[in-house]
Amino acid sequence: MYSPLIAQLIESLRILPGVGPKSAQRMALHLLERNAAGALKLAETLTQAVNTVTRCNSCRTLTEEDVCALCQSNRRDSSILCIVEMPADVFALEQSGTYSGKYFVLMGRLSPLDGIGPSELGLDQLDEKLNDADLKEVIVATNPTMEGEATAHYISEMAKSKQIKVTRIAHGVPLGGELEYIDGGTLAHALASRREL
Repeated sequence: MYSPLIAQLIESLRILPGVGPKSAQRMALHLLERNAAGALKLAETLTQAVNTVTRCNSCRTLTEEDVCALCQSNRRDSSILCIVEMPADVFALEQSGTYSGKYFVLMGRLSPLDGIGPSELGLDQLDEKLNDADLKEVIVATNPTMEGEATAHYISEMAKSKQIKVTRIAHGVPLGGELEYIDGGTLAHALASRREL
């Protein structure tokens, strides 16, 4: 039905989460018919981001720098470390405007069936951070899924072995929910109502 290049564009757009065949078709045709300049800018920006964005050497979130702006900031409270699953969770918590500590991004959660263990989550790097004498509290903000809870328990045991206070964000976040999709007010309440593990 479509030429090979248009079909390839439609198929390429389907890699985005939540984009099915009809949505991908609509996007592709819109870019080609109505916004060629926007399509070129998107392609240029996407190429630049893929070639430039990497993980922060300190917290492991996505950044163009060796160390991200949050880790470099002297306004952040280095006595508190919030552990999240993905960079999108950092963005969500930052939008709540209620957290001013540091972060550590796991880039996933423990899932032995999928071959994701402690080494895949950088827990050796987290262990080094837990040796920091300034660190007084670890907030575990993994998603309230089975894997997220298992990950939270594992991290809790790591921190407790170093006599660090461990709290868990409150479950105002719905069970099975993803932090990146929760509104800022709910996240602010969940952070304020965190409890010790």
